[in-house]
Amino acid sequence: MDSFLVRPIGRVESPLSDLAQAPRQGDEGGPAAWLVFAEQVREGLRDLRPGDDVIVLTWLDRARRDVLAVHPRDDRARPLTGVFSTRSPDRPNPVGLHRVRVLSVDGTRVRVSDLEALDGTPIVDVKPVLDRDTER
Repeated sequence: MDSFLVRPIGRVESPLSDLAQAPRQGDEGGPAAWLVFAEQVREGLRDLRPGDDVIVLTWLDRARRDVLAVHPRDDRARPLTGVFSTRSPDRPNPVGLHRVRVLSVDGTRVRVSDLEALDGTPIVDVKPVLDRDTER
């Protein structure tokens, strides 16, 4: 297979600093956090508004990349499951997927709710949550 380069467009600023304190999913107690974007992508942020629901894609830089099967939620009572059927951060390409709500926008800084990503996590992309009435 070919490889390709993904460049971070920003970083997460969060009170979460280690994996042990982070919730499994944002809606399980993820704190508000800042998405801090590079100046080069400022124009891409121009239409984000408070109240928008977005998907933040991150690179889970502290995840293990050699894991192909896990016990979901690290519960040994649950059967070993292939990572592609789980939301485990440990996987060959550790892309994080986070549904959050925009709380405020300040230049290249976007405050969001319920983000379980650790402080310093690289941001790869942001996409709107689409409903049936929304086309972008």
